[in-house]
Amino acid sequence: MKTPTSSSSNANNDNHSHNNSHSSLNKEPSMSSVRRSSQLPLLHSGEPSSLQEHNDPDYSSPSLPFSPFSPPSILSSRFIHDPESEPDDEEEIDEEEEDSDRTENDMPSKPPGRPKVLNKRPTYDHKHDRCKQVVYLEEEDIELVFIGYRYITSRLYIYYLACFLSAGIIFLLGRWLPQRFISFVARECEMSKAECVVVKNEWGQLATEFIFTKYYGGPIDSVFSPDQLEKSQDDDASFEDTVTTGILHDMRYFDYQYIRFIYNPMVQQFMQNSKWKDPDWSTIGNCERGIGRETHQERTMVFGQNLIDVQEKTVGQLLVQEVLHPFYIFQVFSMALWFADDYYYYAACIFVISTVSVVTELVETKKTMHRMRNMSRFTCNTKVFRSGRWRYIGSEELVPGDVFEVTDSGLTVFPCDAVLLTGDCIVNESMLTGESVPVSKIPVTDRALQQMDLSLSNIPAELARHFLFSGTKIVRARPGSPKSTTTTQDDAEGDSQLKGLAMVVRVGFNTTKGTLIRSMLFPKPNDFQFYRDSFRFIGILAIIACCGFLISTINFVRMGVPFKSMIVKALDLITIVVPPALPATMSIGTSFAIARLKRSDIFCISPTRVNIGGKINCMCFDKTGTLTEDGLDVLGVQCGDSETGKFGEMFNSVDEMQKAPKTLLEQCMPLLFAMTTCHSVKSLNGDLIGDPLDLKMFEFTQWILEEGGLGARTATVTETVQSNGKGAMGGIVSTVVRPPGGKQFDLDDVIAGHVAHETNESANFLELGIIRCFEFVSTLRRMSVIVKRLHSPGMDIYVKGAPEVMTDICSKDSLPLDYQEKLSYYTHHGYRVIACAYKAMPTLNFVRAQRVKRDQIESDLTFLGFIVFENKLKPTTAPIVATLGNARIRQVMCTGDNVLTAISVSRECGLINKTREVYIPRFVSGDSMTENSEIAWDNIDDDRMSLDPLTLKPSSNWTEDSNNGPEFPRYSHLMNDHVLAVTGEVFRWMVDYAPASTLNRMLVKGQIFARMSPDEKHELVEHLQAIGYCVGFCGDGANDCGALKAADVGISLSEAEASVAAPFTSRSNDIGCVVKVIQEGRAALVTSFSCFKYMALYSIIQFTTVSFLYAFASNLGDFQFLYIDLILILPIAVVMGRTEAYPLLNPKRPTANLVSKKVLTSLIGQIMIQSLFQAALFVIIRHQPWYTPPVYDSEEKNIECFENTALFLLSCFQYLLVAIVFSVGPPFRKPMVTNRPFVIITAGLVLLSAIMVLFPTPWLSEVMELVKIPFSFRAFILVMAGVNFALSLFCESFMFPIIACWIGERLSEWQQKKLSRYHPPSTVDSTAVDIPQQQQPQGYGSYAVTDQGALRRAMVQSAVNKKKASVKIYKIVEDEMNAL
Repeated sequence: MKTPTSSSSNANNDNHSHNNSHSSLNKEPSMSSVRRSSQLPLLHSGEPSSLQEHNDPDYSSPSLPFSPFSPPSILSSRFIHDPESEPDDEEEIDEEEEDSDRTENDMPSKPPGRPKVLNKRPTYDHKHDRCKQVVYLEEEDIELVFIGYRYITSRLYIYYLACFLSAGIIFLLGRWLPQRFISFVARECEMSKAECVVVKNEWGQLATEFIFTKYYGGPIDSVFSPDQLEKSQDDDASFEDTVTTGILHDMRYFDYQYIRFIYNPMVQQFMQNSKWKDPDWSTIGNCERGIGRETHQERTMVFGQNLIDVQEKTVGQLLVQEVLHPFYIFQVFSMALWFADDYYYYAACIFVISTVSVVTELVETKKTMHRMRNMSRFTCNTKVFRSGRWRYIGSEELVPGDVFEVTDSGLTVFPCDAVLLTGDCIVNESMLTGESVPVSKIPVTDRALQQMDLSLSNIPAELARHFLFSGTKIVRARPGSPKSTTTTQDDAEGDSQLKGLAMVVRVGFNTTKGTLIRSMLFPKPNDFQFYRDSFRFIGILAIIACCGFLISTINFVRMGVPFKSMIVKALDLITIVVPPALPATMSIGTSFAIARLKRSDIFCISPTRVNIGGKINCMCFDKTGTLTEDGLDVLGVQCGDSETGKFGEMFNSVDEMQKAPKTLLEQCMPLLFAMTTCHSVKSLNGDLIGDPLDLKMFEFTQWILEEGGLGARTATVTETVQSNGKGAMGGIVSTVVRPPGGKQFDLDDVIAGHVAHETNESANFLELGIIRCFEFVSTLRRMSVIVKRLHSPGMDIYVKGAPEVMTDICSKDSLPLDYQEKLSYYTHHGYRVIACAYKAMPTLNFVRAQRVKRDQIESDLTFLGFIVFENKLKPTTAPIVATLGNARIRQVMCTGDNVLTAISVSRECGLINKTREVYIPRFVSGDSMTENSEIAWDNIDDDRMSLDPLTLKPSSNWTEDSNNGPEFPRYSHLMNDHVLAVTGEVFRWMVDYAPASTLNRMLVKGQIFARMSPDEKHELVEHLQAIGYCVGFCGDGANDCGALKAADVGISLSEAEASVAAPFTSRSNDIGCVVKVIQEGRAALVTSFSCFKYMALYSIIQFTTVSFLYAFASNLGDFQFLYIDLILILPIAVVMGRTEAYPLLNPKRPTANLVSKKVLTSLIGQIMIQSLFQAALFVIIRHQPWYTPPVYDSEEKNIECFENTALFLLSCFQYLLVAIVFSVGPPFRKPMVTNRPFVIITAGLVLLSAIMVLFPTPWLSEVMELVKIPFSFRAFILVMAGVNFALSLFCESFMFPIIACWIGERLSEWQQKKLSRYHPPSTVDSTAVDIPQQQQPQGYGSYAVTDQGALRRAMVQSAVNKKKASVKIYKIVEDEMNAL
């Protein structure tokens, strides 16, 4: 038995474990001693861990139990959101008055207050159900249900026998219906006794994972975190030896989509250990000791190797997966049927095509998997401190707790997630964010280690500055200061202690990179309504085929057709009605769209998002770097004048600052020092790198920045004045800045303590050393630095940040009297303003500087002045915004900048019409954390106008001044045309405490969301989706990753070819890509509809032809089928999707609803027209004087007859004419004539078919099995085809839209009458969607709602009760807001 140890081995034990390696190895379990929990059966696919290949739950965070029974909420449930299940915009364009100026909002991090509805997950009680377990994967917002099963041996044998006797049919049914299979061969049992676990995700997809067992013998707290070991008092687990001993003897686990779940006997559940944290990781000293060999072996067993190794399926597995797909099985069935019916040529051709298709798909899949594996797999040699020695090991051997050297010259990419212990790094995180701006990393502190929570789905900003992400590139790594705590043998041999050290915290697929790879391997299943409806329609076609089967069978029995021939012919109808190539055909338009996007330098990693892009009706934009230029130019600086108490003149250069009047100079120079030190700029190979704004600010000063070659510039300065003779103090100066041409200090002189020369030399020496930096935090909206002016006593504090927060930390008497006035002026004119402040601390020494807290130095500051930046629009911004506005796509600005600056930029680019009223909120009382806070909405141009805080409509108490009547006319329809500019704090309060109706109105009317954190942007996108918008988001990828991923269509502006931050990545740095994505999305969606309708008509036309011929047991010939399918259908289906997107965006949006009135009217109408013409020709030819009835011969196929020839020739034209009719052009695609391949192929096939009708050669007649028909009747068939084409085109263009509109009106009237009968307007619950009617005076500002509005709310509530995701709450809110 292995001796119990702590979860993290003691340092002494670890450091000396190499001396006892043999004994420790004897105690360790064998890594190969892995066994199944019992003998398990071989499943269908030959893959050991899956019943179904397409199981798509995403990355998970810790396995917290939550209830699957969440009550429906209008604003909640991201998983209920369906951006495509909305009414056809082409049908409802007159009803849907969209406002092109409306905007979207981002959501902040969650403060205390009302629980966040979007992420609400109730607790699930497992006390009475040990067989089932619910796991919430926090990062992907997904719930998984685990069900434990134990196999029944007798039923397994019965299943095997049934598979054999049914020739594999039972096997296929078990594969396609995994729930039925597992329910038959196994029974539910407690997790502690389960042999396998069935994992079910929110979309009903199943996967069966076998449970493995290996001997562990280590402490249970080295596998699970303390909160995972908390056992309910009601749980009776006394029989578990683990509960009393704390030792986990056998580790039972299974891997689901590269996530390891380990059985926790304390709570009798499977849990993740990916967020495990060693309790000893509380101080840097503990972490620097590393781990020993025994601990390494334990953690290797628990966490596995540090590899992101995507397992490639073998060719056999891929082949089985592809061939056993229902559509290929249907093709095999069809080919067998055709061979049985003597259609050898046709069956052989289809077999060759299917084989080529399978092989091509297999090769492409194999290449993709190989490419994915090469991209994700990474190994390198890493220098690790283990068992008291430095050694090189492969990165795959790293485990949590290992300490490795980041300054090793051979390390260029971080192989794991780690925290930086010593030294500093500059890394490129473009793989994560899509932005290639280098990011600085600083050593972690003891406090940060203690607060590190690896269970969070996202690393908070406070920890991210110490966190090294797997897969990110090392731009520069430098060692830290010398220490004597880890003197080793290697050090004695001359290996310097000056190393940059980092500690591993996550490995393999548990890392951030592993999470991203998993999200690409297992994306959320596409719930696009078009795809759902298409398969439903295939089901309808199958029902039609079954009806034809029954009718044909009855007719064949009446005619005395032999039984075998009767069954074969009847089954042949099913193969005709349900085309196996339908799914592949529908993806053609998407493939062409992706190719066109790639030519425009727009790359897509999620093809299913292309069609969704066609339904976008709300587009959110980041401001800086997206709508405006990346680089902000410094317009100038403005300081306070001590004489007037107001701001002085603006200085446009450093020379002007140095020549400022004395009343300004006392603040100009500290402001200059703040600009040179309070930033994140670094020097790399002589080039400055860092945040673009910081770079512009530092370049404005023209100063020189230097960093020490060892990562730290060390200087010892005497502190006799400050320390009263206590001696000299040492410290670290990581960065030094000095003016151009300035003389550098002689460090030897400084160390020698030549203080006597300070007074004389201070004028010649001006160097500022940055002692400590408190980096920018989005919640604080500021950063600060502690600066030492060399040869000067004490230290200074410099702070820069948003002007709004600086008023809270600066002394009131230091603020200029016109502070708000100047700030309002600059922000109203679109400038970005940064405020600076400082504080002198003459008694602060190096030691205290390293210990002082941030809130101590960022208080009682002296305000210095403003730095004003020009925020120029990109040249393409205004035209693109106008294009989207004309297309009636709502546009929202999400920015972290000042709200007035955002308003100015919005008006400049046209996102907000300059004539529209804009209201901004302010807290009258309370703040964002107070539930009873009061908010006032003020007009930025007229302070006499305000909004009602509940209805967000112009307040009715704004009385009209008769003297100002002409100047302020009371036109309510104009005054109600207002927008909101919401700040992050108010948005936070609205989400947490405001009534849902007010929150809805804010989301609908909000045009600008300013001072928004990255989390708030993410939350805003989810709320907009929850009220029915199909949301797009465009940003630079740096701070917008959450919003980009949450949006229905996320577009990242990045130089990378593909970024995991968003489905779409554009190399161009302007928003023109947004229009391109929407255009191609609309074109792809319309193409998918066209291809679907074409394939459906092709099947129905052929079904009609064969049904008529079955009346006398005839059929189409072998080569007739070949001509139709291979010569006519195949090339048309491929090239009709090549039509490019229309260059102009139309206010209409294409429908995504296959069962909409317009689509069904067109489809059914065309079916009736084509069937009517075939029926007419069938009747006409039988009345011709030269017609002779066919004679049925049971020994022959009875192909050659007049009916066969006539119907075949007419149907050839019908296949071509419906392709032309369904080739939709404007407003979503270019005209059909621009698709040259389609035009050429169609014209050629029409000519070929016409020759076959008018001038068939004897050879052609013999091959096609055509009978001789008089030329006059052949010409009649050609004329009939022309009439058929004209009628189909006329009806599709003019008649069917009118009929669809008429049907829509009748259905609407019927529905209103039905609702009025059961829900009279007077009794309608107006709060059905939480939009209360307020009893206010009639007139302007009243909230009277018509019966029609109440009726519509009742319709919405009825839809909500039916759990329909198609409810568009934003439309209801729009109607309420626009009601007079």
